[in-house]
Amino acid sequence: MKSFRNLYIIIMVIRERYLKQLRELRDINIIKVVTGVRRCGKSTLLNMFKDELSNNGVAKKCIQQYNLEDPNNSNFEDWKVFYNHIKDNLVANKMNYIFLDEIQMLDNFERLLDGLHLLTNVDLYVTGSNAYLLSGELATILIGRAITINMYPFSFAEYLDFLQINKPVETNFTDYLQTGGFPQALQLQNISYSLYNNYLKGLLETIIEKDIKTRNKIYNEKTFDNVIRFLADSVGSLVSANNVTKTLKNDKKEVDDKTVSRYISILNDSFLFYHIDRFDIKGKKILKTNGKQYIVDTGFRNMLLGRENLSDIGHLLENVIYFELLRRGHSVWTGKNNDREVDFISKDEQGYIHYFQVCASLRDASTRERELSAFNAIKDHNPKTIITLDPEEPTYNGIICKNVINWLLS
Repeated sequence: MKSFRNLYIIIMVIRERYLKQLRELRDINIIKVVTGVRRCGKSTLLNMFKDELSNNGVAKKCIQQYNLEDPNNSNFEDWKVFYNHIKDNLVANKMNYIFLDEIQMLDNFERLLDGLHLLTNVDLYVTGSNAYLLSGELATILIGRAITINMYPFSFAEYLDFLQINKPVETNFTDYLQTGGFPQALQLQNISYSLYNNYLKGLLETIIEKDIKTRNKIYNEKTFDNVIRFLADSVGSLVSANNVTKTLKNDKKEVDDKTVSRYISILNDSFLFYHIDRFDIKGKKILKTNGKQYIVDTGFRNMLLGRENLSDIGHLLENVIYFELLRRGHSVWTGKNNDREVDFISKDEQGYIHYFQVCASLRDASTRERELSAFNAIKDHNPKTIITLDPEEPTYNGIICKNVINWLLS
């Protein structure tokens, strides 16, 4: 993998897609909740937006920022004490911008958010690293009062900005598949692979310990670890609790469907894995079984399964395309049309449907026939795109083929 030219270039990577959403929501009476896996850049995003506010004339005294993982804020363990502190430091007759990082670390944080939201001169921004933020009691209390901005590690375009590469080639993309897109990990990669490896390993352990085990009882840690590795190895494949259980039992590992189902749900709530439902195109309904799971960062997958694990590059491509669709604001499903499978059905922000197939190459005739037949069996006229590593971009009866780098940067 390439070494990076400037260890500190990360501060120059502007997360424009997310900043745009914050700008559009500024001063609107709704809580802005930025969610995503740990260390994907949520705190940096808030710092960028805070700097924008200052540069646009917002007085420093009108901005308050707190990180709930910072030991200096440990005196705010009681939500009411924290609320009174923030309220006492508000500037009267001015809009005050409040930034709260990793809010899930505070007990009863939903009461704090609810109280701050009622103040007419507060514009509230919150980050958190697990789906508990918008589940259960909090979802009930804040219904209609909060909007979520889902954040992910670097996209391929952001990764290229980090490396200052203007004309990417295929080797840049395969490097991205290997390293993933965690900003701090990429900084450390510049120094040595060992530091990168240790950081990513430690980050994964932190997610498991802080975002999973502190909120969930994991009775069988070995089984839990086996489920993680199974899902990492199965990105892009149809997965159910039942087939995970069968596979683990075949390996003489004690487990049951109920436990596996619970563990998968926990992994989704921690933003380590993302589940998508299977959609019956012909029957126009969501199927209850056999969806897919994608890992939040391919660097984590390689950490779990082996650094040079590119033998199933087609599934890694799927993983990247899935998260790019999410970044672009699409709702995503995997598709079934009779006996044929469609990798992705997506609905964009304007409500239009798109179909996607993803494979390493279409040069092999049998592969090309398989991928095209899945689309030819669909009778509607929504756009159909096949994304590959091939440099050529032919069209087959209206089915568009796109090179993955060109598509990701389009």
